[in-house]
Amino acid sequence: MTLPASSSMLPGGISRRSFLRAAAASSALAGLPFVTEAHLAHAAIPKFAPSDQGIHIDANENPMGPSEGARKAIAAIIPNGGRYLFDKEISFSEIFAKQQGLDPEMVVAYPGSSEPLHLTVLAFASSTRPLVVADPSYEAPIWAAQAAGAPILKVPLADPKGAATHDIPAMLAASSTPGVLYICNPNNPTGTTTPFEQIEKAIDSVPKGSVVLVDEAYIHFSDAPSCIPLVKQGKNVLVLRTFSKLYGMAGIRMGFIVGRPDLLQKVTPLGGQNPLPITAVAAAKASLLDPELVPTRKKIMDGLREENIAFLRSHGYAVTPSVSNCFMLNVRKPGKQVQAALAAREIYVGRVWPAWPDAVRVTVGTKDEMAAFQNAFVQVMQTNTAGLEPAPLHPRLRQTPFSHLS
Repeated sequence: MTLPASSSMLPGGISRRSFLRAAAASSALAGLPFVTEAHLAHAAIPKFAPSDQGIHIDANENPMGPSEGARKAIAAIIPNGGRYLFDKEISFSEIFAKQQGLDPEMVVAYPGSSEPLHLTVLAFASSTRPLVVADPSYEAPIWAAQAAGAPILKVPLADPKGAATHDIPAMLAASSTPGVLYICNPNNPTGTTTPFEQIEKAIDSVPKGSVVLVDEAYIHFSDAPSCIPLVKQGKNVLVLRTFSKLYGMAGIRMGFIVGRPDLLQKVTPLGGQNPLPITAVAAAKASLLDPELVPTRKKIMDGLREENIAFLRSHGYAVTPSVSNCFMLNVRKPGKQVQAALAAREIYVGRVWPAWPDAVRVTVGTKDEMAAFQNAFVQVMQTNTAGLEPAPLHPRLRQTPFSHLS
């Protein structure tokens, strides 16, 4: 897969990025509001589109939504919505800890994984301790590092024409005193994984005062081993988990950060100690207790992803060897042009990373959604997309925080 090398621009290439910069820097202490996948996806769409209009395969959402058990749990707890129900939070975290063989003190629940991600960067990165990230990878840590005044060191993925893994030796060599070494595994946007042994090497090699942050938002889609066992071994690692992806709870918000208590104590005082939504707690608990949910949904996603990758490759297009619910597609021309041309047909695909300007990220949607994408993509690639640029900001967005976008 012919994809360009890394760009030094920070963060660069994100449509209307001034909003995101303002969001990440709006509070030097807490980095609020946090920049999430939702912010990044919506900031990059070529034109405004309501969520119920067109086909949205741009934000790594799971169109299956919460499981049936999670939906029933939400409905059942609604009458108690006037109470905090801290005991439900405690039992929920204890269930996850027990399933993972962890001490409950090693687990802290948050409304999604975005908040602990930002807080970790704010806690460990500084003007003298940089953030080290792969390129391309999930951009949210970059915005948190900017809020912390920390340098950002981007390291190109290894073997971009093939495996597209994190280049762990290069990431370790990037700084002798990193604050945070961020590893997204499977990686967003490529959907590719980095071998466990390489990640363990990074964890064992970072100097004192540094931390490796492993983002396992997409781990359930893959067969990659989790790094949570390394937490149990007392290693210098923090692991993020979310219910937004395979569990289909992106709009409900629930996640965890897992680590040694002494590491967590540096993260939690910065924020995130408000009561969790009881509906999210109930839905997440029901999801954890359903033994068939992960394997069933993984099988469905495997089939849809491989079917679409095979289709694209049969038409001569290079695609990353994803094991997740997204992949990068090399469109062999400026990705933003293709993104805009698809948006004109109400097919909204993911953003373009500056390091790979001729590629777009595609989220795997339903079978019908992907059939519509395939049809539109073939049509778009048979036409001249030159000159197709993002449309002006929709008037409705001018009335929201997105008005800061340029």
